Amino acid sequence: MKLMRGVILSLVGLVGVLLSFHWFYSLLAGLGLFMAWMGSWRNFHIALHTIKRDLMCLVVIVRVRVSMYRNQQNRSTVPALFARMVTLHPDKPALIYEATGEVWSFRELQERCHAVAHWALAQGWTEGDVVALYMESRPSVVALWLGLAVIGVEAALINNNLRQHSLLHCLGVSGARAIIFGKEMTQEVGGSLQPGMVLFSIGEKEGEEKEEEDWKLCNLQVCGLDAMLASSPTYPPHFKLQKQFNDRLFYIYTSGTTGLPKAAIVVHSRYFRIAAFGFHSFGLRPDDIIYNCLPLYHSAGTVMGVGQCLLFGLTVVIRRKFSATRFWDDCVKHNCTAIQYIGEICRYLLAQPVRPSEARHRVRVAIGNGLRPSVWEEFVQRFRIQRVGEFYGATECNCSLINIDGKVGACGFNSRILPSFYPIRLVRMQEDQRELLRDPQGLCIPCLPGEPGMLVGRINKTDPLRRFDGYADQDSSNQKIAYNVFKMGDSAYVSGDVLVMDEYGYMYFRDRSGDTFRWRGENVSTTEVEGVLSGLLGHTDVAVYGVSVPGVEGKAGMAAIADEGHVDLPAFFTSTQKALPSYARPVFLRLMPAVDTTGTFKIQKIRLQSEGYKPQDTSEKIYFLNSRAGCYEVVTDDLYEAIKEGKVFL
Repeated sequence: MKLMRGVILSLVGLVGVLLSFHWFYSLLAGLGLFMAWMGSWRNFHIALHTIKRDLMCLVVIVRVRVSMYRNQQNRSTVPALFARMVTLHPDKPALIYEATGEVWSFRELQERCHAVAHWALAQGWTEGDVVALYMESRPSVVALWLGLAVIGVEAALINNNLRQHSLLHCLGVSGARAIIFGKEMTQEVGGSLQPGMVLFSIGEKEGEEKEEEDWKLCNLQVCGLDAMLASSPTYPPHFKLQKQFNDRLFYIYTSGTTGLPKAAIVVHSRYFRIAAFGFHSFGLRPDDIIYNCLPLYHSAGTVMGVGQCLLFGLTVVIRRKFSATRFWDDCVKHNCTAIQYIGEICRYLLAQPVRPSEARHRVRVAIGNGLRPSVWEEFVQRFRIQRVGEFYGATECNCSLINIDGKVGACGFNSRILPSFYPIRLVRMQEDQRELLRDPQGLCIPCLPGEPGMLVGRINKTDPLRRFDGYADQDSSNQKIAYNVFKMGDSAYVSGDVLVMDEYGYMYFRDRSGDTFRWRGENVSTTEVEGVLSGLLGHTDVAVYGVSVPGVEGKAGMAAIADEGHVDLPAFFTSTQKALPSYARPVFLRLMPAVDTTGTFKIQKIRLQSEGYKPQDTSEKIYFLNSRAGCYEVVTDDLYEAIKEGKVFL
């Protein structure tokens, strides 16, 4: 009898919590609309095929929402949530550094964070101050930003591939008072920073260059941080943090593929949300060991990856840089059960020769984003991956998607049964001008299944899942917000990405806004063409973009290919005739030693687009598709001028 009474009281309590959420009323209203929507046989068929998926996601959303509600009520922060994990298993390995084999337990990681907090207080820094971190991936990156967060100081996680102007820009927009850099970055720091910036170095420079680097550090008036932290107390600092769940944690920069990077604001609740959705959506367990070769200046590496350690008690293996040749050997060595990928990592792994470790690993789940449909099934079959946890979402966005049931090629879905429960939409846009199209009432026009559109998410400042915290630069934040989208007076985050949804609600990444181009009256998806061409060329890097030709409507397709002299152009021409429609076949080819990519393997096209099809470098070759002769010809200066003057048929 007492047991029954306890169960009833627990259920009543849960219902009370649910009714406190505005979204729960939306769910009830949506169920009513669903009953009306189910009028046709086709809708019944769609519901039958998607209800399991939708319920799985609903359970995840409820779990994350309830836990976020509790954390908000308790005024939790990421350091406080990590402290709870430490009390549960202080001696369990938290971080393993693959480069040295060093293992930090949860207790040791917390002690290092406390040392950072004491040191930062001694510098006179207070809540809201910003300190930049500029180094390669290593466990100390985690200790630094987490230790700073203990006293409310915000880290700016800067891409260690940035140099000169881009580096100065990132430091400027964050308002950083100091920079902590790895000794491997000494040369870049010495040639880029403005006078007056407080400098701290960490780590050791390996090999014969150590003495030279130490001399440079003395000239730069750099303080060595290792010795300071070694003498810093490891007990909790006597400090009462004023920040709460929705306050700023740190800054992560956008990739800068379309311009200079922007400093995206990450609050404590956003960090929890991203990590929690990854944990609950893709079947992760506290005893999992995650192989994380992604850069820790990126949200996938430091939030989705390291967040599993800090918030859910998993062990994370950190590798300094991704290595396709060492990937599976590392997984076997550390008994990894989960891996992370991003961008083109899966394609790089497929391009490697078969090795024994592929068959000996214990990895059951791969989590990440950007797995191209053209390599998805081959990756799963060759490496025996039981589950792929693909997701979509920029660091700052409020319209993240998850592929919870492993639908090949999909980056996520939106329920067709209860579309208003998760307020995101694909809306029609003018692709050339990147403008959202409006109906006569001034509202955005939802896309039909199969119709490409811009992904947008309704903004609700009071809902941690619907917040848009924006960037350090307010002008950049304003550019990502549209008004009167779902209804008059509302606002929505505009992702800048073009997706397409099928009739079951699965969404597929199409292109970044402005990347698609028109040729011969057709829209050409660069992402799709890149996938096809890369597959034809053995998974090599390919960048596809449109170039303007004088006197010709639209843009001609051009493909930059990373090549070391192995591309068989006649065979390539024949293959593209079979694999691509005529309007999608590259009119120009650029064979070059390497294609420009970001630190997370995203293709960069700004320089390529600006240089067009004019011969640039003697180490490169540019070819033109002579459709009448049925072959690719080298673009000489004479041929370039003939194309420019309209004397050559395209």
